[in-house]
Amino acid sequence: MTQRIAVLGATGSIGDSTLAILATHLKDYQVYALSGHQRLDKLLKLCQQFEPKRVAVPTAAVDDFAAQLKQAGLTIDVVGGAEGLIDIATDSQVDTVVAAIVGAAGLPSTLAAARAGKRILLANKEALVMAGEVMIKAVKTHHATLLPLDSEHNAIFQCLPAVIQQDNTQIHDSSHGVRKLWLTASGGPFLKQSFAQMQQAGISEAIKHPNWSMGQKISVDSATMMNKGLELIEACHLFDLPESKINVVIHPQSIIHSMVEYNDGSYLAQLGSPDMKTPIAHALSYPKRIASGAQPLDLFALNNLEFIKPDLHKFACLRLARDAMQAGTQATIVLNAANELAVEAFLHSQIRLTDIATINEQALTQVPVPALSADADIDDILAIDSLARRYTTKLIANIA
Repeated sequence: MTQRIAVLGATGSIGDSTLAILATHLKDYQVYALSGHQRLDKLLKLCQQFEPKRVAVPTAAVDDFAAQLKQAGLTIDVVGGAEGLIDIATDSQVDTVVAAIVGAAGLPSTLAAARAGKRILLANKEALVMAGEVMIKAVKTHHATLLPLDSEHNAIFQCLPAVIQQDNTQIHDSSHGVRKLWLTASGGPFLKQSFAQMQQAGISEAIKHPNWSMGQKISVDSATMMNKGLELIEACHLFDLPESKINVVIHPQSIIHSMVEYNDGSYLAQLGSPDMKTPIAHALSYPKRIASGAQPLDLFALNNLEFIKPDLHKFACLRLARDAMQAGTQATIVLNAANELAVEAFLHSQIRLTDIATINEQALTQVPVPALSADADIDDILAIDSLARRYTTKLIANIA
């Protein structure tokens, strides 16, 4: 039976890899809907290639994009803004939602997909960083399926017993013997440079990732290791564990994507070339397997696999993520909001790379947010996000 896919964030790097896989498996998958935000010229070409039934664009671009589709001879329903994304995510014709919108903007549609009982392939970290409890509760209440696309979380998922894959609370059953999870990190472009060198780093240096091809925001997060901090918070929610049960190790080769440590001394690791097509293909076809198009790993070329303890002075953002997870969801919301704005300020040459951690820490300690109640919903979450962004804007202005 053909699986109908909605790719939200189709013009980003995750969208590229997802659509490359789907293009080679069109007998089994239909590209039913796409969305894009800035690169609408690229989105138009994707519409011409895949001819989806629906497409979402910014509200202000709906009429112009619809005219371009008509001129290209395409009959595609065009919807706009956050409401349009939610409409597509909950469309009764959609089986699977690839949640690949970067940042807080991806949260409402991802949560809506969960409440509609969809199969969700999650690349949007913020859905769990900002709304982990709400998101997981929605998945379980509405019998949705949540499969991680991040290479690290997907690796852990693959290394866990099937019973835990189906129900994350089973990780606490001692008979399964799970002791710890290990998230691997590349260390980014500044692994072997000093903090002083990081202070002087320019944009081009920060976005030059040694192993992965990613967008600017996530590349900067990798340079500060905020990306790993966000992944740590995400892993806590995905696998129902406290942050103390999740270790981070720098593995510069990016061959081992993450590991599960068991009580008997075993470590199960998932290995592969650093290519996002592998975890995406796994999630698309789970519990089956399909060809991803990724370059096979050459085991005979692996003559040096390194493992390094992170320097929490140089990579303070990783420490801040643990602090925020311990403090509660309200703190992870603040951290995420502050980091988004700080990264944006760096990419506009307003602050130094190392100022990002300073701003994040100031936001965590200064933004006056109350603890979220047990019945908090997305409006409560977005209210804290908005408050954090207002405070962070002032913090950036002070530093800039």
